[in-house]
Amino acid sequence: MPEISFLLNGEAVRIADAGATVTLLDWLREDRGLTGTKEGCNEGDCGACTVMVTDADGARALNACILFLPQLHGKAVRTVEGVASPDGALHPVQSAMVEHHGSQCGFCTPGFIVSMATAHLNGRRDHDDQLAGNLCRCTGYAPIIRAAEAAASAPVPDWMRDVPPEAEASSDEACFLPATADALAAWYADHPDGTLIAGATDVGLWVTKGLAELSPVAFLGGISELKEITVSEGEIRIGAGATMAALMPVLAEHHPSYAELARRYGSEQVRQAATIGGNIANGSPIGDNPPALIALGAMLHLRKGATRRALPMEAFFLEYGKQDRALGEFVEAISIPRQPDRLKCYKLSKRFDQDISAVCGCFSITVEGGQVTGARVAFGGMAGIPKRATAVENALIGAAWTEETVRAAQAQFAEDFQPLTDMRASAAYRLESAQNMLLRYFLEDQGTAAHVLEVAP
Repeated sequence: MPEISFLLNGEAVRIADAGATVTLLDWLREDRGLTGTKEGCNEGDCGACTVMVTDADGARALNACILFLPQLHGKAVRTVEGVASPDGALHPVQSAMVEHHGSQCGFCTPGFIVSMATAHLNGRRDHDDQLAGNLCRCTGYAPIIRAAEAAASAPVPDWMRDVPPEAEASSDEACFLPATADALAAWYADHPDGTLIAGATDVGLWVTKGLAELSPVAFLGGISELKEITVSEGEIRIGAGATMAALMPVLAEHHPSYAELARRYGSEQVRQAATIGGNIANGSPIGDNPPALIALGAMLHLRKGATRRALPMEAFFLEYGKQDRALGEFVEAISIPRQPDRLKCYKLSKRFDQDISAVCGCFSITVEGGQVTGARVAFGGMAGIPKRATAVENALIGAAWTEETVRAAQAQFAEDFQPLTDMRASAAYRLESAQNMLLRYFLEDQGTAAHVLEVAP
């Protein structure tokens, strides 16, 4: 285990003997006695364990329950105990929570305070989005939102502006902290059985829920080149280590429906940690990124040692639990061809925000002179992998862009998909929902209002 160094509530900390997959939550409570950070779900859903983590990219609210200690190397952490000033003066969000009666049982309150303080530091006033990952069961959100609004214009306290310490990359083979993609490629070629950890929003649950013991591991958060997002005349290239939060402004500019899908992707705490490469590489049939990327004709860029290759996004997913990725090979980047925006993404889930998709459908259909000249339709939740609806596409291409064509193409969904029945939806419901998403795409394209947040009785 390499030595890990970071700031904790303004004080330098060095850890030489903690395990690679010890979570920050457990360490805070058991080793430091900082019990203000609560354990609720222990899977990154409830926000009771929220902490503020600051690095070169700024301050972020993150879930301590699925954050491993090596991920903090060279960063600064503030828990709820560090939100007030060293002399005990309350932070503006703490005072506002008292004034607006924003707490009853109090269990969730520390997480709310840290999320609110982080948003306050960053000048964010989209309080509903910023607090969607903090669950309250008794107070209700109205007084909490009023507190956030009341504190928004207050100055940021000086003690909240942490300056992370400088930290060297680790060469420990069992717990590797590479600083470059070249170093990662060399390590992974030598340790093809190793586990790569970027945001840990998925791998964290292997440990907290599955009690997995992972070794060797490599933490990718220190590789700046994997976080780069570049927009050129021909493509949008996204490093595999780019977080969903970092990607959202780019998506909002070029493909706003994809950005709205990303807004419903986990909570603020999850989006600030989860990487696009991790979402793709885990091969989930219900991951929300692959359908959108497939519909956009994205290419996946893989690397093993010094060898690189690219393949269409849809070709990466072979069957449930199996991807076209060799041992020692990792996702390096994703590229999206620049194109006129015809993309619409529709996510169906039991909860509107931060829930797993029952069905996620993405459509990019090109129409010229009233005729369909191109179509890319992709779904998650309809098969064992994210998958294109090629029969539906073929029924559309070359036909007139009319409701009659759309109704005829709906029948082809049964050729493309034989969905399963599970706890989220029945097979019949999934199939009918997918058909209706195509109709919705057509109606929206004709100017009909169909967004559930915009349509009023």
